[in-house]
Amino acid sequence: MHASPLLGTLLLLLTGVALARLSAGRLARWAVPAILVELLVGFLLGNSVLPFERVAPLGGITELGVLSLFFQVGLEVRGDLLIAQRRTLLRLVAISALAPLLFFWPLRTLFGLSVPTTLLCLAVLCATGTGVTLRVLAQRQALTSPSGRLLVGVSVLDDLPAILLLALSTALGAGEAAGHGGGAGWLGPPLGLLLGLASLLAVDTWRRHRPERPSSPLSILLLLIASAWLGELVGLTSLFGAFWGGLLLARLSPLEQDVRAVLVLLCEVFLPLYFISVGMRIEAASLLAPGAWGMAAVLVVMALVSKLACGLGITAHDTATGVDRRLVIYGLIPRGLPGLVFATTALKAGVVNASQFSALVLMVSFTTVVGLLLLERRLQRLTSLPGSHTVDRSAVS
Repeated sequence: MHASPLLGTLLLLLTGVALARLSAGRLARWAVPAILVELLVGFLLGNSVLPFERVAPLGGITELGVLSLFFQVGLEVRGDLLIAQRRTLLRLVAISALAPLLFFWPLRTLFGLSVPTTLLCLAVLCATGTGVTLRVLAQRQALTSPSGRLLVGVSVLDDLPAILLLALSTALGAGEAAGHGGGAGWLGPPLGLLLGLASLLAVDTWRRHRPERPSSPLSILLLLIASAWLGELVGLTSLFGAFWGGLLLARLSPLEQDVRAVLVLLCEVFLPLYFISVGMRIEAASLLAPGAWGMAAVLVVMALVSKLACGLGITAHDTATGVDRRLVIYGLIPRGLPGLVFATTALKAGVVNASQFSALVLMVSFTTVVGLLLLERRLQRLTSLPGSHTVDRSAVS
């Protein structure tokens, strides 16, 4: 009797997830996020008993968690994010998006990168690790503080320019490779933008004339998959498609709690599998190349500088209303999940090679750990100060 290879692969992956969960709990006291533990487990598996080629056929399943997460990000992009602290919010998003663009020519000149590869690196630099940052704030009961509310808005909107840079990078890469990856080439992105505008008009028309709203888990899943598929088809990436699908649903109707629970479940189950598969893509030989570490060091400096510049967007009036400049800056430093997703998407599209991918993963890992450590230290200091702001615990989800 012979066991199914697919079942054996799934068993090894789930065993890796279990080991990562157990290890992450012990390392949480040092602010080491579960993402890094899952990357390490995947790296060990991929370079020993489970090469990535065996997991490649399961790529669509492992990516379901990432698509669900970006769908949820689209759901959170609402008008009320801009009501409170809107000027500060827009200043920070603008600085966070524009500061990395200053590194375009230095980055391209130093490492001889192509335009698509340089834009991809800038997309990773623009990204913000929304999940890991907000999780720490929630654990510290600081999510509804002035700094926490500002970080929620910035973290959600901050990834929009990064997603656009990623879409532009993959579209340019597809054009240079004569249609590599099955995209629609140069015609795809304009077509995708037209479809996006048409979908907005269609949703607004439906909302005015029809009372029906998608509410079942199956209809939500169909919308998620269809929008992600269309995004990939036109060359704007499945991530942007999933994000746009969530944004359309948010305009159509508020999401029911049971459907939100389904999306959370998809993330909880499939995201660890995705990060383990990302770790499996890192080749041990690429980490031995001096070029990967040199590029990673330069990217780390650029990543820190671009987020430190965001402190210029916080004025004395903001600090008077309770916003802590250091807390906001530290919360923006981790690149976390978006950075890894962008790098992996680019690797699949052929925009970066194995050495460049390893450099990006090293930068994302370093900024995530350092940012979370600084964030934890700052939160501890603020809560120990006399007269520190208190937070209503019942308001933290």
